[in-house]
Amino acid sequence: MKNRRSFLKKAAAGMALAGLSPLTRKANAGEIKLESALVHHVFFWLKEPDNKTHLKQLLDALEKLLKVETIRLSHIGLPAGTENRDVVDHSYSVSYMVMFDSQADQDAYQVDPIHLKFVEENQHLWNKVIVYDSTDFNL
Repeated sequence: MKNRRSFLKKAAAGMALAGLSPLTRKANAGEIKLESALVHHVFFWLKEPDNKTHLKQLLDALEKLLKVETIRLSHIGLPAGTENRDVVDHSYSVSYMVMFDSQADQDAYQVDPIHLKFVEENQHLWNKVIVYDSTDFNL
């Protein structure tokens, strides 16, 4: 049974990587489309933005949060060193972006024990959180 589970996990990972093959070569945006996906983008502002220990705790906790099974793709990042312009906000401490296959998967993520534990154990670190959720448009 263990070998079967291992095989299934490896096969699923292989199929997922095959689906991302356009990302392994230079491709234009029209070649890579996310259809029927829900994007959940969260921005955190730390209470103590210069506290490296708090930053590391949040980054480590976000990495653990990626174990929620309904997450398909993810990105954890810090503000980029892009130019200052009126439309660019570099004021946040950490950006966390995950993608789900459906609204139901995102709903399940919200009540997943891993997510609930993340909030409970880390909410003391931030003073502001903003979430942007988006999904496909149909014209």
